[in-house]
Amino acid sequence: MSKNTTVGLELAKNVFHVRGADSSGRAMLRRKLRRDQVLEFCWHLGRCVVAMEACGSSRGPT
Repeated sequence: MSKNTTVGLELAKNVFHVRGADSSGRAMLRRKLRRDQVLEFCWHLGRCVVAMEACGSSRGPT
């Protein structure tokens, strides 16, 4: 069974998009998470490379 080796996390104010791929680049994971779900999701993820991208609205209110 393949496992995620790379995970992309797009940061936003309330909804986060997660994509995961195995070592051959095959998509293994596609999920949309609310802000309160992200920490628990990452806790169970296991060892992998995580790349984060933030949109313009991710910094929150000023």
